[in-house]
Amino acid sequence: MARLATAALRLVIAIALLGSLGVQTVMMPVVWHDLEGTDNWVRTAFVVSVTLGIVTLQVIALCIWRLLTLVRRGEALSRSAFPYVDTVIGSLFAGAVLMGSIAFVLAPGATPPGIVGLVCGAALVIGGVALVVLVQRTLLAQAVAQNAEVQELRTELNEVI
Repeated sequence: MARLATAALRLVIAIALLGSLGVQTVMMPVVWHDLEGTDNWVRTAFVVSVTLGIVTLQVIALCIWRLLTLVRRGEALSRSAFPYVDTVIGSLFAGAVLMGSIAFVLAPGATPPGIVGLVCGAALVIGGVALVVLVQRTLLAQAVAQNAEVQELRTELNEVI
């Protein structure tokens, strides 16, 4: 079952990465063109923020792919997982800031306040997800420490026997 779930998640990640590349290469130039009548700084800030937001999602997807590799090898509870988890946390916080910057860009324009509020709410939720992953990282650190202690105790027990 775990192999099937891992394979399914890898498929979803691959499709999402391909889709995000399509959005970056096809849709963002269209958005740039659609915003032709707006102030240049608004246009630039919006397109750059959305594009960088997509990059954060791509980074997260690649880190999860690497974490799945660690799971497959039975190394998920090891120090080698930390760089990927830390990168996910940083990318999520960056995504929250980028979403907040989109709200900042939209606020003074003709965008309805409700839309700006929704974008701010999305930024808050993304930041909250980053905090959840940070808590999960703490649990991972505890599990890694416990795993090391168990290995040490097994070694000592084997020496006694």
